[in-house]
Amino acid sequence: MHFRAQKKFGAEVSMQETIDTDREGNPLTFMDIIAEEDTIADDLDLRMRCARVRMLVNTVLDGREREIILLRYGLSGTAPLPQRLCAQRLGISRSYVSRIEKSALEKLRARL
Repeated sequence: MHFRAQKKFGAEVSMQETIDTDREGNPLTFMDIIAEEDTIADDLDLRMRCARVRMLVNTVLDGREREIILLRYGLSGTAPLPQRLCAQRLGISRSYVSRIEKSALEKLRARL
């Protein structure tokens, strides 16, 4: 009777059952193979921080600072640009782009 009862569970496998070993000799289980890292909380935190930074860029910075930050860091949906290209696009020197960027980042840090 006991054998008949156990027969229906014969195909079941535990998620913690060792199926192999890795290169260092550690046991490898089914759970190790199918496990997926849950990053929902981290993703949500990142989205909230990004939204806050975008809001601050639009409210704290003046026009030129905002434009340089958007270009330099690709916040307007484009690829980030180096200082040289930002300077060419705005018709100013690279050192001036650097100074404006530094000032804008300090303002943002103070508000964050």
